[in-house]
Amino acid sequence: MIETYQQPLPHGITLSCRAAGERGRPVLIFLHGFPEGAFVWDPMLEHFSQPENGGYRCVAPNLRGFEKSSAPAEVAAYRPKFLVQDIAALVAIETCSDSVVTHPLACLVAHDWGGAVAWNFANQLPRLTRKLAIINSPHPGTFLRELKTNAAQQAASAYMNFLVREDAEKLLTDNDFARLWKFLTHEFAGDRPTPWLTDAVKNQYRAVWSHGLRGGCNYYRASPLRPPRPQDPAAAAVDLPTSMLMVTLPTLVVWGMDDVALPPVLIDGLQDYVPDLTVQKVPGATHWIVHEQPDLVIDHLREFLR
Repeated sequence: MIETYQQPLPHGITLSCRAAGERGRPVLIFLHGFPEGAFVWDPMLEHFSQPENGGYRCVAPNLRGFEKSSAPAEVAAYRPKFLVQDIAALVAIETCSDSVVTHPLACLVAHDWGGAVAWNFANQLPRLTRKLAIINSPHPGTFLRELKTNAAQQAASAYMNFLVREDAEKLLTDNDFARLWKFLTHEFAGDRPTPWLTDAVKNQYRAVWSHGLRGGCNYYRASPLRPPRPQDPAAAAVDLPTSMLMVTLPTLVVWGMDDVALPPVLIDGLQDYVPDLTVQKVPGATHWIVHEQPDLVIDHLREFLR
């Protein structure tokens, strides 16, 4: 049911995509995070492409720098404006007929770093999607607030300062990606059992990581939203105007409440930036809720899409 293909974009980037459903139907686009890949959305692609579940055209790109997508070497290529440009171009391809936009996305769905891209996209290009759905990905306004003022959040996000090291890719690759497995089982999940991390899923991750990790690490290098250090002010030196933070789209936020790296304090005050907001808190779920409880995520998305 899921097709895979390389999608060239007009500005020279190619995104490796997974998709299900007929072209010309209402479109859902799903954006993954780090250190994941588009494959994590397969249950959603399969579900929402079915006629009885909306018959959507469902597309999950591997973001630039991941899997077989273009992976520019320079850090500057991973700044938010370029990441948003990629998704805007993909939206145009999926929703245009004879180069004319026939309808916006039905919804942009995103997790983790995909959510960071989606928050920016919704702020800058709200006309391109009817709705926004975010899963455990902090809004830049609340994330910046906590990185500046909350020592616990600074400690929880300390992994970011590891990922900006020049040798991060090599260290992550060593010993069959030993450090990356810890991201899935410790850094974000607090040593919770991970029955979803089967041998088959591990091989899907290895297939993504084997194409290189520099692109994924460059997301962190290109962003100042990380804990400040004596030699690097990072978030402490950032001030974002309110105009860059407001999202007027109907927005669903699904939050696994046991996320270790991105705790629930990050949804406090979110309504100040997102007035049309629905929050679904999921006790017992971690950052990897898309893996842990895909049926529950589908249920929340289905209700939101009605």
